Amino acid sequence: MKLIGALVLVLALQLAAVPPSLSAEKGFSVEVERISPYLRDRMTGVSWHEGCPVPIRALRLMRISYHGFDGDRHVGKLVVHRDAVTAISNAFHSMWRHDFKIHRMNLIDRFGGSDRRSMAADNTSAFNCRNVAGTDHWSQHAYGRAIDINPVENPYVRSDGSASPPAGSRYTDRSQQRKGMVHSGDPVVRAFARQGWGWGGSWSSPKDYQHFSATGH
Repeated sequence: MKLIGALVLVLALQLAAVPPSLSAEKGFSVEVERISPYLRDRMTGVSWHEGCPVPIRALRLMRISYHGFDGDRHVGKLVVHRDAVTAISNAFHSMWRHDFKIHRMNLIDRFGGSDRRSMAADNTSAFNCRNVAGTDHWSQHAYGRAIDINPVENPYVRSDGSASPPAGSRYTDRSQQRKGMVHSGDPVVRAFARQGWGWGGSWSSPKDYQHFSATGH
């Protein structure tokens, strides 16, 4: 089993174009797996259901190391589209090297598939088969090609200045430089830009400071 695990890790690192020696030296690791029968059962009816724009076979589970708010190394989980694995791996490797802090990173199924509950918990998440709030259009999260990072520190700010999640209201002043915040031109934005991903913080209105996606939407 140890040999199988090592092979999975090496394959994932090669897929993500992350130098294994550098990753090992710095403590960064990525593992990529197909969705297991157990996880499929857990996701079905929660973050995925019949009629979603992508089949579960097109998704991948990623285990990625990150620097927590406590300064320690943690390993979080994300579900993404298989064609987003390289972009996410490379972006997170860059974030690791720049010591960017993430509060927590659990699958949204832990929150019953509720985007509201996940954001309130300041949870970084990716795939969730849902519409854009207030519309009947699929969110990029429903395709597994979007990620929300530290939603409290990087809230969705409406045109009237109100924030989602509500706890993010103390972070709407983006002149602040506080742990876990994302700013224009910073290492996080640059890391995703290098992968061709856009940032919701660059929108004119509303502003979605937590949101990165392959399409920029």
